[in-house]
Amino acid sequence: MGVRHGAGRDAGRGAEPGAERATDRDAERRPSRRKLIAGAAATGAGLALPLTPGSAGAVVRTDASGVAGRAPKDPNALKTPKTPKAAGSLQPYASYWFPDSFPEGREPDPGAVWRSLKSWRPQDDADLPYNVATVPLAKRFAPVPANPTARTGQARVSALVSFAGTAGNPSQGSPKADYYALSHWAYLDELVFWGGSSGEGIILAPNAPVTDAAHRNGVPVLGNVFLPPTAYGGELTWTRELVQKDALGRFPLADKLIQVARTYGFDGWFLNGETDGGDPALARQFADFVQALRKGAPELRITWYDAFNADGRVGWQGALNDKNAMFFQRGDEKLSDTVFVDFRWSASRLASSAAYARRLGRSPYELWAGVDVEASGWDARVNWDAFVPEGRDHVVSYGLYRPEWTRRSGEAPGTFHARDDQFWGGRNTDPSAPAGPGSWRPAARTVADRSTITSVPFATAFNTGHGTAWYEGGVRTGNTEWNHLGLQDRLPGRRWALWADDGGGTFRRPAVGFDFGTAWRGGSSLLVDGTLDRPVTLELYRTRLPLRAGTVLEITHRADEGSAAVTVEAAVAYAEPAKAGGRPEFRRLPARTVRTRRAVDGPGGWVTSTVRIGDGPGRTAYALGVRLSAPGGSPVRWRLGALAVHDGEPAAHTPAAPSAVQVAASRVTGDGTAELRLTWKPTAKAKPVPVPVRHYEVHQILPDGQRRFLGGTCGAAFYLPALRRTSGEPGTRLEVRAVGELYTASAAAAAVFTW
Repeated sequence: MGVRHGAGRDAGRGAEPGAERATDRDAERRPSRRKLIAGAAATGAGLALPLTPGSAGAVVRTDASGVAGRAPKDPNALKTPKTPKAAGSLQPYASYWFPDSFPEGREPDPGAVWRSLKSWRPQDDADLPYNVATVPLAKRFAPVPANPTARTGQARVSALVSFAGTAGNPSQGSPKADYYALSHWAYLDELVFWGGSSGEGIILAPNAPVTDAAHRNGVPVLGNVFLPPTAYGGELTWTRELVQKDALGRFPLADKLIQVARTYGFDGWFLNGETDGGDPALARQFADFVQALRKGAPELRITWYDAFNADGRVGWQGALNDKNAMFFQRGDEKLSDTVFVDFRWSASRLASSAAYARRLGRSPYELWAGVDVEASGWDARVNWDAFVPEGRDHVVSYGLYRPEWTRRSGEAPGTFHARDDQFWGGRNTDPSAPAGPGSWRPAARTVADRSTITSVPFATAFNTGHGTAWYEGGVRTGNTEWNHLGLQDRLPGRRWALWADDGGGTFRRPAVGFDFGTAWRGGSSLLVDGTLDRPVTLELYRTRLPLRAGTVLEITHRADEGSAAVTVEAAVAYAEPAKAGGRPEFRRLPARTVRTRRAVDGPGGWVTSTVRIGDGPGRTAYALGVRLSAPGGSPVRWRLGALAVHDGEPAAHTPAAPSAVQVAASRVTGDGTAELRLTWKPTAKAKPVPVPVRHYEVHQILPDGQRRFLGGTCGAAFYLPALRRTSGEPGTRLEVRAVGELYTASAAAAAVFTW
């Protein structure tokens, strides 16, 4: 952002004269979102050959005459390598566009396909079914903070994250565990799907897995509109095209942005204009464009980046002031929900920005002070007291630029999560006293966490959304690496809250974290590893769960080989602490003692303990955890594989099966594998009370009848990069099941792929 962070985006020609935005009557005649997606799926279903670069409304410029004069690439493109694409691959990617026209005198970057948003139509987009998010944005609440320094109702946190290169962001995860599996949603208020470059495209729609995971945790996701600096290939033409009016004075590209967000299922747009050379008339038109975007879709969020100014030029202010306020507020009318204040801020500028926001009738916490962690992470030099001082009210909110710094290519998933826990929770991963590393002030120290766990049934298998294998019921059913954030469970927000029985003093904290060596379900489990010199309670979730007389808590757990016996009790709090940082009053309920794996235990040594936690109607569970003890302060390695709260038999929460599974497109690669595009009809909403679908899972049925896990998704379309043929079979049976909140799976819907 700014010159040092430009992620060059290009804009195209504006609307042609006479172009009209659809009237309300036209909108009534428009096909529904479901019909559009189904139509796009049907378009893909007829594909027997590899998709061409021209699919989905793509236009590729082939004139190579401008290659020698190619503008320099933006820094983001250099730092987020593109995923190599096999020739003719069926791999769908997250969508990206130019407003209309394409860069003059150059070719697309390798692997990129140039597309015009102006000409995009969902019914023509064969990739659309693979890119649509389906999880609704959950409501959340703020429990009593974990420590006295965390505030409710003051500063919040936004994050600008690049999950992959612009043209190489897979729609449905990928077969590798090395991925930025963001999981600290409890501290986030907004996620921006960051990227864009002048050689690929400058308008990005988030991929479905990211949006689904964020929504499950109550976090809205914004697409990115980035008009790059001219030094990184930006062209002022693109800005003019984006905000151009039609003959009726309407903004066709604003309508397109609204249509994209609603069709893909995300929550709004981050508007980042960094192409210089405009004038005040262009600035007024840009503000009109933002106003039209706001009026056309009041439900969408808009964040304005502090670059493009009232004079039509680019000048990063590091403040909210007369230069950029016109894009934030116009009279009594709100234009943008928030402003991302450029990194050039100072303490005095942020103080004046907060005062300016108040004069406009807006909250100062609608301003994000940019904090650049891309290069240095927690070693970044930050004047924290300028925006989140301790001992007095916060000044403004803040935005983290590129927190995926915590992921280092080639490292094991567990190593990444240990570092990420420190980034968000502090060096000691203790939410009661979060600090460091060094001078770093983690989000857990300043911002109250939030939770979406408010209804029964609730279940988690501590699946982080990536792994080196896949497990079902403690049995490994998938042997390959994978990532797909749409499969991520709701994970503990406070990492890791441990309470000793005496209520104070120091004690030897065992290490707590996600482990990928084995799991009950998914790719990971929760591991407690260390010496228990006294009984400890591990707090897992802050909740608002209404309980009945028959409500039970189930925990699936085991002790690893070499561990001392671990006595396990369920811990439930029926009230919140009276003050921030207070310890919940847990009621302990005996579960069982687990020892090193025995033959009588379940697969992998896992056992499931069930305890009743509901004493009658009207009670509420405010916190869930487990109490652990071991004889004589012995070292333990204890795993928690799953936790569930429900009122009755899990079978009652089994969704109906999907239907009409079909191979929409296929390509045999010649080495005994094939890549496929699968589609199906989602589970019908049964009456009177439908059973919600958590996600769908795809399995391959082997000749001996065993199932091999191939992947999963929250939507009704999935891409398989490598289906392996077994023993020369003429056809491979593929099964799709709907999975409910308690992980009970529906009957299978099947299709056969003929080799």
